[in-house]
Amino acid sequence: MSAAQDHEGFDRDSPRIAWVTGASRGVGRGIAVALGRAGWTVYVTARSHANGRTSHLPGTVEESAEAVTAAGGRGVGIVCDHRDDAAVAAVAQRIGAQCGRLDLLVNNVWGGYERLNAGGWQEWNAPLWRQPIELFDAMFGAGVRAHYVALARCAPLLISTPASLAVTVSFATPTAEQHAFGAAYAMAKSADDRLALAGAVQLREHGVTCVALHPGLVRTEGVMQFAEHLDLSSSQSPEGVGRTVAALAADPGRLRLTGRSLSVQELADRYGVEVAS
Repeated sequence: MSAAQDHEGFDRDSPRIAWVTGASRGVGRGIAVALGRAGWTVYVTARSHANGRTSHLPGTVEESAEAVTAAGGRGVGIVCDHRDDAAVAAVAQRIGAQCGRLDLLVNNVWGGYERLNAGGWQEWNAPLWRQPIELFDAMFGAGVRAHYVALARCAPLLISTPASLAVTVSFATPTAEQHAFGAAYAMAKSADDRLALAGAVQLREHGVTCVALHPGLVRTEGVMQFAEHLDLSSSQSPEGVGRTVAALAADPGRLRLTGRSLSVQELADRYGVEVAS
């Protein structure tokens, strides 16, 4: 569905407004709920909704918006296909019209996992010559490009909002000895890091902090499908990642971090945040 659709109201009086993309489940939902606990009004966007699920995994924009509100914030659920530039622009315009500001953009939406989920663990770990080429297109189209478009469309709002923050959820680029879900994944996440750096260069003079965020292994619904293959002993919870984002957003000196790729664990240690639970 390309058009944005309302599922919750909004709070014009909220001093802090966030937009979390790809928030029907996983890290996005964890970030949205954690911001709700901190009293934010949070716009959550994704394709999955009550009358049109796009995955066998649980989670819809309505459920995430309700979870934000239940946590103490105000959740606004909007159905949005982030491959549709017009739909993304419509959400940004709506936030501007309704709130007049945007304190935090979290670029979390992602693509490609649908194909990998269907292929199972062996396909997740397959070398590039055995992975489908469309995986590259999905990760760059619904991931990197979607992040670029959201940041571009939100930049005027971020610039007009004092001390705003843009976070792009990335992942530590693997070394030559490591393998992190294939070449397409590693390339896309590296591109996200560069987006944060480029955004920082262009937005710093306007007081906007722009960073990439590197979670560790997060116990999302998708990851837990393959729990038997993984060492979860040092894993993070989705809301633990969210608490780290909330702490970063509350740091008055965060502009010093702009342009950097930040480890969730290192940030959590700095801010005294528990990320495991």
